[in-house]
Amino acid sequence: MIVISSAELRNNIKKYLDLATTETIVIQRGKTDTFVLSKLSHIPDADLSRAITVDELLIGIKSDIQSMYSNNK
Repeated sequence: MIVISSAELRNNIKKYLDLATTETIVIQRGKTDTFVLSKLSHIPDADLSRAITVDELLIGIKSDIQSMYSNNK
């Protein structure tokens, strides 16, 4: 595991993306934010089955907005 700053990642992104194929990179941003960079070889089928398309997302958002608008009348 390697711990780096967000500035170090920004300055050497290719290097750390290459390293992330074989090890975990921890990115420290400021004093409170911490992120993990690692390679995901595949997305599990269970996760894919829950995924939605952008069009499905927009339909849901429009429906929610219409519902909120009609409840305020």
